This record gives sequence, structure tokens and C-alpha cells, in this order.
Amino acid sequence: MLPNVLRQRAEIQYQQELEALAKADTKSRPDNWRLSPRAVVDFVIGAKRDGLEISPKYVGSRQLIEVAVATLVTDRALLLVGTPGTAKTWVSELLAAAICGDSSLLVQGTAGTDESAVRYGWNYARLIAEGPKPESMVASPVLRAMESGKIARLEEITRIPGEIQDSLITTLSEKVISIPELGSEVAAIRGFNVIATANDRDKGVHDLSHALRRRFNTVHLPLPATLEEEVKIVSDRVIERNGPVAEKTILGSEGEINRILLIFRELREGKTADGKVKLKSPSATLSTAEAIGVVESSLAMATHFGDGTFTPTILAQALYGSIVRDQSQDSTIWLEYLETVMKTRTAFGKLYTACIEDLKNH
Repeated sequence: MLPNVLRQRAEIQYQQELEALAKADTKSRPDNWRLSPRAVVDFVIGAKRDGLEISPKYVGSRQLIEVAVATLVTDRALLLVGTPGTAKTWVSELLAAAICGDSSLLVQGTAGTDESAVRYGWNYARLIAEGPKPESMVASPVLRAMESGKIARLEEITRIPGEIQDSLITTLSEKVISIPELGSEVAAIRGFNVIATANDRDKGVHDLSHALRRRFNTVHLPLPATLEEEVKIVSDRVIERNGPVAEKTILGSEGEINRILLIFRELREGKTADGKVKLKSPSATLSTAEAIGVVESSLAMATHFGDGTFTPTILAQALYGSIVRDQSQDSTIWLEYLETVMKTRTAFGKLYTACIEDLKNH
């Protein structure tokens, strides 16, 4: 493990847990899987048994992860769908790390993703000099996964243009990629599969064709069911990403984090926690990932420009930056929430005052 790397891949970060699971794993393993399906689920959800303690990395339904893993045992690809911040990418990385020990075979979907990203391309200097030869070809992450029997990951598949998406149909159904320039094809090794993610707020960007969607089994990852669950996710992820320095501040600020998450959940759901007051929702997503950003921003301010604690002023600035994206519309919605909800709660008194002052400054 390299100490100066900003972010380690899951298979490196949790190497000791994966090795311990593999050593204790007595269940049958599909071809080219490093762990049994049950052990893969234990790695993602966490487990304590027979002296083995595996940390939970995804806080949510075990059954959903079991369905996802069972899908990957078959020849059907897996599509993880959910709103932003439901840990689709994280779950995808964890599954790849546990199954094949390599989560790096990744295609990031964008409007500019071309066919070479999901099939193959060419080193044009060598192609011109030597003609089409295997050495001139540049394999995509999907092709490399097929050749090695590993998991390929396709992030934000609905952002990939439709004609590029459809080039995956033969790969997923026939498990081959033909290379007409070489008069050959690459057949997938056992263990190969694909995990794709899609943001359900992006419907209509580049919807999957029915032919392609049939090749996937879809698993919807929901937002955290309870406030307590979401607070735990945010706290754990911030500590994990920022190290021991953050732990003291986060553990001493549980009340503030609870308030941040309550604000997010109420604005996101369009009603107060008791259901008595209907609210307008801002244009911002207000996902769990966004809440993590608010806490990390507040942590940076508190550490480098404060006394190491979350003050109402610091939290107010971070909340405004996350909630108010459309100045003309969201400012009004934020002010209405402050006056009708936050002002009436005694525990929010100092934060309410700081948020009003911050709003005036904008």
C-alpha cells in the first residue's frame, strides 16, 4: 500500500480483510472467483463470526447485495440504479474487488465515450507503420476483462451515446468481441461479467435500448431508510477518507451532523420529519454524497481556519453552497425552510441565526 496515494482501490485498502475471508472461506467458488458468493456479500455488508471480523462497507439491505452477487454468478450483467449518492459506484468497486481482486477495469461513461472505450482501439502510429496486427490494437477495459475472466465496470452507462451502448449487446449476449481487421475474435474467459451503474435522475439522457436492458438484471439501491443510518454512513465515510485527524472532530459533532442530515432529508422528501409541514424541494440533489461533501467542507474550514470544531457559521456556509444551486429559485426555498421549520426548533437556534446571516451576505 502506497502511503501517499490520495485514494487506494478497495482491493488494496481492504487487502487484509480479503485475505482473511479467502482463508476462512469453505464454500464453493464460481470459476475465477477469489471468494464464494456468500463471502463476497460478507465483505460488502460486514460479518462477525468464528473470530473473523469484517467491517461493513455498505450500510443497507443484505438481500439487495445478495441479489447483485447472485446475478454475477449467472451470465447476466448487473445494472445498479439509484439517485446520486446511493453508493452505486462504491458497491460496484467493492464487488469487483472481492470477486476478482481488480476493480480497475473501468469505463467512465460520458457524452464523449466512443466505441474504443468499450471494444478496442488502435495505436495509430504502429497501425500506419505495421498495419493491423495484435500489437497495434489497444484493448478496452471490457476486452481486458474478457481475456482475464474478470469484472468490467461501466460507470454512468446512460451518459454513453446510444449507438455506443448497443455495441455492448453482442459482448453481453455472445460473450465475444469480433475484430474484423484481424479476422479474429476474443472470447470471454469464465468469470467475466459487467457491472454498470445508472443515475435514475438522468432518464432520457441516453436511455438503454430494450435489447440492451434485457441483458442486465437491475438492482435499485435506495437512499438510507432512516436518519440514524444516513448519519452513520456520512460519519464513517468522512473518517475513512480523512483519517484519524477527522475522527475527533466528527465524533464530537454528532449533533451537528444529525441536524445537517435532517435538513437534507426534509428538503429532499418535501416534508418535515413528522409529516406535518409540506416543503418545496430545491434543484440540488441533496444526496448522501452531497451531505458527505458538506461535512468534509466544514471539516476543512474548522481544521485550517478555525479551532477544530464545527461552528454554526461554518455549517451555514457549507449548507448554502450545497442547497442553493439556482440562485433565483433555491434561495427562496432555503429562506422559506429557515423561517417555517428551522426557526421553530430550539436546538437549531444558533444554526438558524447563522444561516439567515449567511443568506443575507449572498
